Amino acid sequence: MSNGDGANHRDSLEEKIHALRPWFHNMKIGGIETAPDHFLGDYPAFKFRNFAHILPEDLEGRSVLDIGCNAGFYSMEMKRRNAGRVVGIDSDPRYLAQARLAAETQGFELELHQMSVYDVGALNEKFDLVIFMGVLYHLRHPLLALDLIHEHVCGDQMLFQCLQRGWNTVPEIAEDYPFSEWEIFDEPDFPKLHFVEHRYAGDPTNWFFPNRAAVEAMLRSSGFKILEHPEREVYLCARA
Repeated sequence: MSNGDGANHRDSLEEKIHALRPWFHNMKIGGIETAPDHFLGDYPAFKFRNFAHILPEDLEGRSVLDIGCNAGFYSMEMKRRNAGRVVGIDSDPRYLAQARLAAETQGFELELHQMSVYDVGALNEKFDLVIFMGVLYHLRHPLLALDLIHEHVCGDQMLFQCLQRGWNTVPEIAEDYPFSEWEIFDEPDFPKLHFVEHRYAGDPTNWFFPNRAAVEAMLRSSGFKILEHPEREVYLCARA
Protein backbone atom coordinates (compact mmCIF):
# COMPACT_ATOMS: atom_id res chain seq x y z
CA MET A 1 0.00 0.00 0.00
CA SER A 2 1.41 3.38 -0.95
CA ASN A 3 1.58 6.23 1.52
CA GLY A 4 -1.31 7.85 -0.33
CA ASP A 5 -3.42 4.72 -0.02
CA GLY A 6 -2.59 4.49 3.69
CA ALA A 7 -3.63 8.09 4.26
CA ASN A 8 -6.86 7.53 2.34
CA HIS A 9 -7.61 4.41 4.38
CA ARG A 10 -7.07 6.30 7.65
CA ASP A 11 -9.25 9.19 6.46
CA SER A 12 -11.99 6.73 5.51
CA LEU A 13 -11.77 5.00 8.91
CA GLU A 14 -11.88 8.34 10.72
CA GLU A 15 -15.03 9.24 8.80
CA LYS A 16 -16.68 5.94 9.76
CA ILE A 17 -15.76 6.38 13.43
CA HIS A 18 -16.95 10.00 13.36
CA ALA A 19 -20.27 8.98 11.76
CA LEU A 20 -21.01 6.62 14.68
CA ARG A 21 -20.38 9.17 17.45
CA PRO A 22 -20.79 9.41 20.37
CA TRP A 23 -18.83 6.38 21.56
CA PHE A 24 -19.01 5.28 25.19
CA HIS A 25 -16.12 2.83 24.78
CA ASN A 26 -12.81 4.52 24.05
CA MET A 27 -10.83 2.15 21.85
CA LYS A 28 -7.98 2.50 19.41
CA ILE A 29 -9.15 1.35 16.00
CA GLY A 30 -6.43 1.55 13.40
CA GLY A 31 -4.59 3.89 15.75
CA ILE A 32 -7.61 6.19 16.07
CA GLU A 33 -9.22 6.73 19.48
CA THR A 34 -13.00 6.51 19.42
CA ALA A 35 -13.63 8.66 22.53
CA PRO A 36 -10.41 10.49 23.38
CA ASP A 37 -12.26 13.05 25.52
CA HIS A 38 -14.26 10.53 27.55
CA PHE A 39 -15.30 12.01 30.91
CA LEU A 40 -14.02 8.89 32.68
CA GLY A 41 -10.69 8.90 30.87
CA ASP A 42 -9.46 5.83 29.01
CA TYR A 43 -12.65 3.92 29.66
CA PRO A 44 -13.19 1.00 29.92
CA ALA A 45 -9.54 -0.06 29.47
CA PHE A 46 -8.37 1.51 32.74
CA LYS A 47 -11.22 -0.18 34.63
CA PHE A 48 -10.56 -3.59 33.07
CA ARG A 49 -6.95 -3.47 34.21
CA ASN A 50 -8.18 -3.49 37.82
CA PHE A 51 -9.94 -6.84 37.52
CA ALA A 52 -8.55 -8.52 34.40
CA HIS A 53 -6.60 -10.91 36.64
CA ILE A 54 -9.73 -12.70 37.86
CA LEU A 55 -10.33 -14.13 34.37
CA PRO A 56 -8.15 -16.83 32.81
CA GLU A 57 -5.44 -15.56 30.48
CA ASP A 58 -6.46 -18.34 28.11
CA LEU A 59 -10.20 -18.96 27.81
CA GLU A 60 -9.45 -22.09 25.79
CA GLY A 61 -12.19 -21.71 23.22
CA ARG A 62 -14.94 -21.19 25.78
CA SER A 63 -18.23 -19.54 24.80
CA VAL A 64 -18.96 -15.99 25.95
CA LEU A 65 -22.15 -13.90 25.95
CA ASP A 66 -21.68 -10.14 26.39
CA ILE A 67 -25.01 -8.60 27.45
CA GLY A 68 -25.16 -4.89 26.76
CA CYS A 69 -21.97 -5.19 24.74
CA ASN A 70 -21.94 -1.52 23.69
CA ALA A 71 -19.04 -1.01 21.25
CA GLY A 72 -17.64 -4.44 22.02
CA PHE A 73 -14.63 -3.69 24.22
CA TYR A 74 -15.13 -6.68 26.53
CA SER A 75 -16.17 -8.99 23.68
CA MET A 76 -12.92 -8.29 21.88
CA GLU A 77 -10.89 -8.64 25.06
CA MET A 78 -12.34 -12.14 25.43
CA LYS A 79 -11.31 -12.94 21.84
CA ARG A 80 -7.82 -11.75 22.71
CA ARG A 81 -7.89 -14.37 25.48
CA ASN A 82 -8.64 -17.14 23.01
CA ALA A 83 -12.38 -17.33 23.65
CA GLY A 84 -14.17 -19.41 21.06
CA ARG A 85 -17.66 -18.22 20.22
CA VAL A 86 -18.34 -14.68 21.44
CA VAL A 87 -21.88 -13.32 21.15
CA GLY A 88 -22.66 -9.68 21.88
CA ILE A 89 -26.17 -8.33 22.35
CA ASP A 90 -27.38 -4.78 22.81
CA SER A 91 -30.71 -3.00 22.39
CA ASP A 92 -29.06 0.02 20.73
CA PRO A 93 -28.33 -0.44 16.99
CA ARG A 94 -25.71 2.33 17.01
CA TYR A 95 -23.65 0.52 19.63
CA LEU A 96 -23.86 -2.65 17.57
CA ALA A 97 -22.69 -0.75 14.49
CA GLN A 98 -19.74 0.54 16.53
CA ALA A 99 -18.91 -2.99 17.68
CA ARG A 100 -19.17 -4.32 14.15
CA LEU A 101 -16.80 -1.66 12.82
CA ALA A 102 -14.31 -2.18 15.67
CA ALA A 103 -14.34 -5.97 15.33
CA GLU A 104 -14.02 -6.03 11.54
CA THR A 105 -11.22 -3.46 11.54
CA GLN A 106 -9.25 -5.38 14.17
CA GLY A 107 -9.92 -8.84 12.74
CA PHE A 108 -12.16 -10.23 15.49
CA GLU A 109 -15.12 -12.47 14.73
CA LEU A 110 -18.13 -11.54 16.87
CA GLU A 111 -21.77 -12.53 16.60
CA LEU A 112 -23.82 -9.41 17.23
CA HIS A 113 -27.57 -9.24 17.77
CA GLN A 114 -29.98 -6.44 18.59
CA MET A 115 -31.72 -7.89 21.63
CA SER A 116 -32.88 -6.96 25.11
CA VAL A 117 -31.64 -8.77 28.19
CA TYR A 118 -35.27 -9.74 28.78
CA ASP A 119 -35.17 -11.80 25.56
CA VAL A 120 -32.05 -13.88 26.27
CA GLY A 121 -34.14 -17.05 26.41
CA ALA A 122 -34.51 -16.77 22.62
CA LEU A 123 -30.79 -17.57 22.29
CA ASN A 124 -31.61 -21.09 23.48
CA GLU A 125 -28.03 -21.62 24.63
CA LYS A 126 -25.99 -21.60 27.81
CA PHE A 127 -22.57 -19.91 27.76
CA ASP A 128 -19.44 -20.69 29.75
CA LEU A 129 -19.07 -17.00 30.66
CA VAL A 130 -21.70 -14.28 30.70
CA ILE A 131 -20.53 -10.66 30.84
CA PHE A 132 -23.17 -8.39 32.39
CA MET A 133 -21.38 -5.10 32.97
CA GLY A 134 -22.94 -1.69 33.42
CA VAL A 135 -26.49 -2.72 32.54
CA LEU A 136 -28.47 -3.51 35.69
CA TYR A 137 -29.06 0.09 36.80
CA HIS A 138 -30.45 0.93 33.35
CA LEU A 139 -33.27 -1.61 33.77
CA ARG A 140 -36.76 -1.10 35.14
CA HIS A 141 -36.86 -4.79 36.10
CA PRO A 142 -33.40 -5.62 37.41
CA LEU A 143 -34.23 -8.80 39.36
CA LEU A 144 -36.12 -10.20 36.39
CA ALA A 145 -33.02 -9.68 34.24
CA LEU A 146 -30.80 -11.56 36.73
CA ASP A 147 -33.35 -14.37 36.98
CA LEU A 148 -33.52 -14.73 33.19
CA ILE A 149 -29.72 -14.78 32.87
CA HIS A 150 -29.46 -17.49 35.52
CA GLU A 151 -32.25 -19.58 34.01
CA HIS A 152 -31.44 -19.32 30.31
CA VAL A 153 -27.85 -18.34 29.45
CA CYS A 154 -25.41 -18.65 32.34
CA GLY A 155 -23.91 -22.10 32.19
CA ASP A 156 -21.01 -21.51 34.56
CA GLN A 157 -19.82 -18.01 35.48
CA MET A 158 -20.89 -14.37 35.19
CA LEU A 159 -18.70 -11.27 35.23
CA PHE A 160 -20.94 -8.59 36.71
CA GLN A 161 -20.68 -4.86 37.33
CA CYS A 162 -23.24 -2.36 38.55
CA LEU A 163 -22.84 1.28 39.49
CA GLN A 164 -23.35 1.66 43.24
CA ARG A 165 -24.35 4.51 45.49
CA GLY A 166 -24.64 4.56 49.23
CA TRP A 167 -22.70 2.69 51.89
CA ASN A 168 -20.05 0.13 51.00
CA THR A 169 -20.45 -2.13 54.03
CA VAL A 170 -22.51 -5.30 54.30
CA PRO A 171 -24.41 -5.81 57.57
CA GLU A 172 -25.55 -9.01 59.21
CA ILE A 173 -29.14 -9.52 58.08
CA ALA A 174 -31.56 -11.64 60.09
CA GLU A 175 -33.58 -14.38 58.43
CA ASP A 176 -36.78 -12.63 59.46
CA TYR A 177 -38.02 -9.46 61.16
CA PRO A 178 -41.27 -8.80 63.01
CA PHE A 179 -43.87 -6.52 61.47
CA SER A 180 -43.11 -4.01 64.22
CA GLU A 181 -39.49 -3.57 63.05
CA TRP A 182 -38.86 -0.10 61.61
CA GLU A 183 -35.40 1.01 62.61
CA ILE A 184 -33.48 -1.54 60.52
CA PHE A 185 -34.68 0.15 57.33
CA ASP A 186 -33.05 3.41 58.36
CA GLU A 187 -29.64 1.81 58.69
CA PRO A 188 -27.46 3.19 55.83
CA ASP A 189 -25.99 -0.21 54.93
CA PHE A 190 -29.27 -2.14 54.95
CA PRO A 191 -29.80 -3.44 51.36
CA LYS A 192 -31.28 -0.54 49.38
CA LEU A 193 -32.19 0.31 45.81
CA HIS A 194 -32.23 4.06 45.22
CA PHE A 195 -34.92 4.80 42.65
CA VAL A 196 -34.33 7.55 40.06
CA GLU A 197 -37.67 8.82 38.82
CA HIS A 198 -36.33 11.36 36.34
CA ARG A 199 -32.65 11.54 35.35
CA TYR A 200 -29.19 11.00 36.76
CA ALA A 201 -26.16 12.37 34.88
CA GLY A 202 -28.60 13.47 32.19
CA ASP A 203 -29.59 9.88 31.41
CA PRO A 204 -33.29 8.94 31.62
CA THR A 205 -32.41 5.21 31.59
CA ASN A 206 -30.73 5.34 35.00
CA TRP A 207 -33.44 3.71 37.12
CA PHE A 208 -31.97 2.03 40.20
CA PHE A 209 -28.70 2.51 42.10
CA PRO A 210 -28.14 -0.18 44.72
CA ASN A 211 -25.75 -0.02 47.62
CA ARG A 212 -23.24 -2.83 47.99
CA ALA A 213 -25.42 -4.88 50.32
CA ALA A 214 -28.29 -4.77 47.83
CA VAL A 215 -26.08 -5.81 44.89
CA GLU A 216 -24.79 -8.84 46.74
CA ALA A 217 -28.23 -9.77 48.07
CA MET A 218 -29.75 -9.54 44.57
CA LEU A 219 -27.04 -11.76 43.10
CA ARG A 220 -27.61 -14.39 45.77
CA SER A 221 -31.37 -14.14 45.42
CA SER A 222 -31.09 -14.89 41.70
CA GLY A 223 -29.00 -17.99 42.27
CA PHE A 224 -25.42 -16.72 41.98
CA LYS A 225 -22.49 -17.31 44.29
CA ILE A 226 -19.89 -14.55 44.55
CA LEU A 227 -16.41 -15.91 43.82
CA GLU A 228 -14.36 -12.73 43.51
CA HIS A 229 -14.89 -9.07 44.37
CA PRO A 230 -11.76 -7.34 43.02
CA GLU A 231 -13.14 -3.81 43.20
CA ARG A 232 -16.19 -2.06 44.56
CA GLU A 233 -18.56 -2.57 41.64
CA VAL A 234 -17.21 -5.76 40.01
CA TYR A 235 -17.97 -9.38 40.86
CA LEU A 236 -17.14 -12.75 39.38
CA CYS A 237 -20.03 -15.08 40.12
CA ALA A 238 -20.89 -18.71 39.57
CA ARG A 239 -24.18 -20.54 39.45
CA ALA A 240 -24.91 -21.50 43.04
